[in-house]
Amino acid sequence: MASSLVRSIASVGGYTFLSRVLGFVRDLVLARLFGADAATDAFFVAFKIPNFLRRLFGEGAFASALVPVLSEFRVKRSFPDLKLFVDRIAGSLGLVLFLVTVVGSLGSPLLVSLFGAGFLIRGQVETFWLASAMLSLTFTYLLFIALTALAGSILNAHNRFAVPAFTPVLLNLCMIASALWLAPRMQEPITALAWGVVIAGMVQLGFQLPFLSRLDLLPRFRPVLHDPGVRRVLALMGPALFGVSVTQLNLMLDTLLASFLTGGSVSWLYYSDRLVELPMGMLGVALGTVILPSLSRRHVEAAGEAFSATLDWGLRWLVLFGLPSALGLAMLAGPVIATLFQSGAFDATDVAMAQRSLWAYALGLVGFMGVKVLAPGFFARQDTHTPVRFGVVALLVNMSLNLILVWPLAHAGLALATGLAGCLNAGLLLRGLWRAGCYRPGAGWAGLLARSGLGLAAIGAVLMCGSPDLAQWLAWESGTRVLRLVELIGLAALGYFAAFFLAGGRPRHFGPPGRTESADMP
Repeated sequence: MASSLVRSIASVGGYTFLSRVLGFVRDLVLARLFGADAATDAFFVAFKIPNFLRRLFGEGAFASALVPVLSEFRVKRSFPDLKLFVDRIAGSLGLVLFLVTVVGSLGSPLLVSLFGAGFLIRGQVETFWLASAMLSLTFTYLLFIALTALAGSILNAHNRFAVPAFTPVLLNLCMIASALWLAPRMQEPITALAWGVVIAGMVQLGFQLPFLSRLDLLPRFRPVLHDPGVRRVLALMGPALFGVSVTQLNLMLDTLLASFLTGGSVSWLYYSDRLVELPMGMLGVALGTVILPSLSRRHVEAAGEAFSATLDWGLRWLVLFGLPSALGLAMLAGPVIATLFQSGAFDATDVAMAQRSLWAYALGLVGFMGVKVLAPGFFARQDTHTPVRFGVVALLVNMSLNLILVWPLAHAGLALATGLAGCLNAGLLLRGLWRAGCYRPGAGWAGLLARSGLGLAAIGAVLMCGSPDLAQWLAWESGTRVLRLVELIGLAALGYFAAFFLAGGRPRHFGPPGRTESADMP
């Protein structure tokens, strides 16, 4: 079982890496074709809401409410009961989501006035209505991505992680095709991207249906809102969605406030956030996705020690891989942005501005990942209210810091506020699990932290010595940048693991839940 968890992490992380790479290709295409102007700001506001919903449903929040109940049915009930529950939850959610989608599409101007209020205040009426028109299209993505998340949750509950992890790749492919093929054929080229989002939703849902059929769990939509299982999922879902979506809500607030700032601010935040998504998806989302079904089964089986060991394993991976990811991303912020996005439309000023917000987001990366790892410890026990309380605190702190930091730091202050709020949220979750007696650290943490610290020092030394300043980087041709960036990342990774193993680190420190060292240091 333990080795299966490691393989699942590799599978989910690998497909997420592919999705993120294609996401970078997508953003590279968008940056080179559309740049960072009022029209792209309008699209990113219109895309922010469906993209928020994609992260909400597709990266674990939806599953946080559904997987524990599905796991309980698998362990304690018969297969016909499970099939009937799947039919009823699909029908009930489909009905509710259809109604919400209709209301959201019709009310797109109101939503844009909330999340892009600066367009109207700064007199950009055309930009406002362009964003509203695109949002009326992209909001329909909610229906498709939520049903896709339902299908993915069923597959995850049966330890079929690869298919849901691959599905986001299809969104990127559809948007790239829309930018390259459809945009030149549209009167307003940017609107092609909105159509790409809608098409992607239909493709993603259709892709997962054959795999549900193999499990004999292809839903027959039967809306039965009074079913006890359905009512339990719906009761858990609201708090669960909010509990793990605080980071995304904070990013939405960033977009709102950025719309009041200099033109291009929304785009700078978007591109820097996209870079944070790569390590987030490969590690944070992958860990949260894989450990939730395991934690849910441990809770149903009343296996408290195994429950704690699974959480401990997730946190160890967070230290081993999350900390070096955050440090490397911060130190290579400018080179990465210049290599991926600089073009005639995305100039040196855009690179420098996006670099500032990426520095700030990188400071909160481990906190963002920590929420993904720790929140399942509550959701597996069907406790969705505690993460909500912590999330409200983090949200209020973020709002306060936004108002304080936006004045001296502009868009970078918004990113810094979000990063600090993410760290606070993770800290509150960890303290809550400790106080509830659900988590106790295993042996060997002091040694692990010491070795990881030496590895981080090695990364810092490599990048400080080997990376030129941003002006030099911008002067190079794109091919030179790519080769140099790959070289620096490889040397930094080599330095980290060399220092880690020279300090006594061994493969067992990356091992499965329950395996710990006998002493803190060798």
